[in-house]
Amino acid sequence: MICGAEYRVDQAIYVCPRHGNDGVLDVVYDYEGVKKELSPAILAGNGDRSIWRYLPLLPVDPGMANKLATGTVLGSVGWTPLLDAPCVASRLGINELRIKDDGRQPTASFKDRASALAVVKTRELEYEIVTTASTGNAAAALSGLCAAVSQPNVIFVPRAAPPSKIAQLQVYGSTVLLVDGTYDDAFDLCLTAASEFGWYNRNTGYNPLMSEGKKTAAYEICEQLNWQAPGRIFIPVGDGCIIGGVFKGFSDLLALGWIDRMPRLMGVQAAGSAALADAWERGLSGTEMRPIAANTVADSISTGMPRDRIKALRAVRESGGSFIRVTDSEIISAIPALARDCGVFAEPAAAAAYAGLIKAVEQKMLNADERVVVLATGSGLKDVATAMRSAGEAQVIAPDIADVRRHVSRFIRGSN
Repeated sequence: MICGAEYRVDQAIYVCPRHGNDGVLDVVYDYEGVKKELSPAILAGNGDRSIWRYLPLLPVDPGMANKLATGTVLGSVGWTPLLDAPCVASRLGINELRIKDDGRQPTASFKDRASALAVVKTRELEYEIVTTASTGNAAAALSGLCAAVSQPNVIFVPRAAPPSKIAQLQVYGSTVLLVDGTYDDAFDLCLTAASEFGWYNRNTGYNPLMSEGKKTAAYEICEQLNWQAPGRIFIPVGDGCIIGGVFKGFSDLLALGWIDRMPRLMGVQAAGSAALADAWERGLSGTEMRPIAANTVADSISTGMPRDRIKALRAVRESGGSFIRVTDSEIISAIPALARDCGVFAEPAAAAAYAGLIKAVEQKMLNADERVVVLATGSGLKDVATAMRSAGEAQVIAPDIADVRRHVSRFIRGSN
């Protein structure tokens, strides 16, 4: 929080007028009013398995949300599986480990949660075009969900984004502008264009509704654990909007009295893009941070100046969590490790959260009795080239059973 000023919904859409682009707003709810419409018991009887089951806690018009979600891809956003990994937990020496697999979203990433709200709000506020800047996942999420309801959109993407992510945008039919620069260049250009042309701005760390979409992961985790909050959650961090949103979700649940504690939020950053980890270690505030030169294989969490840095630092500090750095080598190694340990195929940014868990165990940061959740934010299909690097070469054999026998003899009994 910078100044604590409050505004009606018709007074400010994106940021605090007193602080410009740094003053990203929070959405405030009447929790007593929410309790009249929603409770764990009411949710237990709700057959809607999407983020829209939490509509009283989402800042959109319910009628517009229901209209757009009914019978379209928007209606399938959310309620991703929380997978148990008991063998891995035992090996790591912790009580319980779950993987929240958001690679199962309609466009294969966590960013669908935020983009769903952006699409609804675009229609609710009667904007003709919605726009965003992204390294790929937020763009693909917005692009795919817009396609579902024929909503025109313009996407700014760094030219260096993985080709598979750019291909998604083109297949969905978005107007794609490849920026010959960094993500931060694309972000700033998108802000300028949205202001000049009167487009609705979906940008993370600028539009406060993006945190509201992302917070639904916290609701789902607790509901899937029978309203028992986990002890610790590992979250990949770039701009900081995901970890800030997850913190907001748990804060809502505490205010409603549905859980009795705040989990420790563990922000995992790539060592080559660790501006927030550095600020946390040095005790800096978000306004004191300065841009860095970011360089990491995990493009989804690569940023020189985290846009939601104030909320991200607050999330870690107020939850009693930590920031952890992981190297690109550790991230790449975590891709096959997560796949082979848990059956979850993750892109580099998502695998970074698992790498963070491994490092935390090595550094004895966890207690044996903790219930741990790893947030896997995107499918490995988003970056197949890096996945192939992580897994090594496949065996090439002759079309001959003798060659098969030779290659499998090490694990087939009785082979010669």
